[in-house]
Amino acid sequence: MSRSFRLSHVAAIATLAAAGVSSHAATVSVTVAGTSNPYLAGMPDGSTTGSDQAPAQSPVQVPGSLAGGALTFTNAAGGVSRAPGCVGACNPIDGNEFWDHSYGAVHGISDMRAPIESLVGVFLDASQPDSSAAPSALDFQTLGLDFLNLAPELKQVFFIGDGLTSANVVQQFAVPTGATRLYLAVWDGYGWYNNSGAITIDVNGVQLDAGTVPEPSTAALLALGVGAILALRRRTRLQDRLLQAAH
Repeated sequence: MSRSFRLSHVAAIATLAAAGVSSHAATVSVTVAGTSNPYLAGMPDGSTTGSDQAPAQSPVQVPGSLAGGALTFTNAAGGVSRAPGCVGACNPIDGNEFWDHSYGAVHGISDMRAPIESLVGVFLDASQPDSSAAPSALDFQTLGLDFLNLAPELKQVFFIGDGLTSANVVQQFAVPTGATRLYLAVWDGYGWYNNSGAITIDVNGVQLDAGTVPEPSTAALLALGVGAILALRRRTRLQDRLLQAAH
């Protein structure tokens, strides 16, 4: 095997490793305003529910794509209020008393019973949610908030809170089959438009496309590839100098 071939071979390995970072599991940080209404998830601008309208009260779509498996939520901070004037950690991210949605299911998205002012989510597929009927409602007053694993359906609003049990164990949220989008919102009975505050949380396990920062494992692979190229080049130069000295 020639020296030039060996160099090009190692360079090709590093290039392929870099090119292979087309999609990788990652953590993204998301900020969810208190005005984020889950019933406007996936709905076009101008859509309404009660006094709320998209996009002003639309929830936040988590960046990246979903590839099955499970997601976790960590490092929650902040807090929201169902009234104006909230600044900082206004209320617990796990919420307060249990409420239902006053209008029930809307736009094909389910009702839910969960703590008011808590962080919630809803998974959607690629279709507009009002193109099919809403699933059944989850009742977290009955289910409890200390579950270890939760498997919500498409278009079924679910409680997230701070993503931890009362014993600080990280909870697992299964991605339903066919899900392509995840929206984060806060829970209210009606009228998100005058809510205040915000919640910031890390979402772990989403898939990010090429162009994003590689995971540490991928970065280490690239570093090893570059290191191999440099080491081989140094050894080649030394061999050349020894040959010249022999002559």
